[in-house]
Amino acid sequence: MSSFWKGKKVLVTGAEGFIGSNLTEELARQGAEVRAFIFYSSFGTWGWFDRTEAELLKHIDIFPGDIRDPHRVAEAVNGQEVILHLASLVGIPYSYHAPDSYVDTNVKGTLNVVNACRSAGVERVIYTSTSEAYGTALYVPIDEKHPLQPQSPYSASKIAAENIALSFYYSFKLPVTVLRPFNTFGPRQSARAIIPTVISQIYAGKRTIELGNLTPTRDLNYVKDTVNAFMRLAESSNVDGEVFNAGSGREISMKDLVELIIKITGRNVKVVKKQERLRPEKSEVERLVCDNTKIKQRCGWKPTVTLEQGLELTCKWVKDNLDTCKPSVYNV
Repeated sequence: MSSFWKGKKVLVTGAEGFIGSNLTEELARQGAEVRAFIFYSSFGTWGWFDRTEAELLKHIDIFPGDIRDPHRVAEAVNGQEVILHLASLVGIPYSYHAPDSYVDTNVKGTLNVVNACRSAGVERVIYTSTSEAYGTALYVPIDEKHPLQPQSPYSASKIAAENIALSFYYSFKLPVTVLRPFNTFGPRQSARAIIPTVISQIYAGKRTIELGNLTPTRDLNYVKDTVNAFMRLAESSNVDGEVFNAGSGREISMKDLVELIIKITGRNVKVVKKQERLRPEKSEVERLVCDNTKIKQRCGWKPTVTLEQGLELTCKWVKDNLDTCKPSVYNV
């Protein structure tokens, strides 16, 4: 446990989501005074914080709002020392249908955050980018100097947003750092992603699993390690204006991944390809594998949970929380 976080005033945007909620809870455990910026809902829902244990929730300030509203974002940033900006529209398939929403949320939302941070004089801003920014690997492993290729509207919005963030470092000396996590998985991930999709369909009793393209490869990271990457980066000095990858350095095809999940669950199922789950041909990112040398050397971060260990934990969680998934519905 790092003393860095004790009493530190931290704002996490997108805090109610998969990675954000795991990160927020860990910050609270380490003694930070966390403000959780969540998407305002008239239903009064708090995302995953609706399931957070009451004792831990006492140490989290739930702050509803909308990342697209500059005034509400400024209110959220006021008085905070460290800003971890995760708020984003993340579904790649949905970005084909609603690209305007991705620009408004991911690009303009990020502009709202860095503008507010500049006015408030915060100590550190971490912007969350994505390995999707690289597109299909031109060489492997992918380091931070790899060209950026916007192969989906989602990817384009994240590339634009990280450049907006970095421009505030160069133009206004805002202490911004960019984290590009490779594919994160684990408890609470939406079933739109392949791992919870496969697991939830299996535990729902389906004998035929519906999936998209199984030839692409990915670098998969358990959520605990991605959370730790955010924290180690925020704790580190001399990282302003820089970009860091966070990934395992291990590559696996979606076909081999599905077979591994089937082995762990011990079920006998058949896999079929569904046209509706396929990306447009030139939009599919065929290969991603991370070079994590920089974050290891500069921040002392390294992955601690193997793919197999993470899948075991995720299978157990999905089995125990099947009510959070919709195994029979394809959510873009």
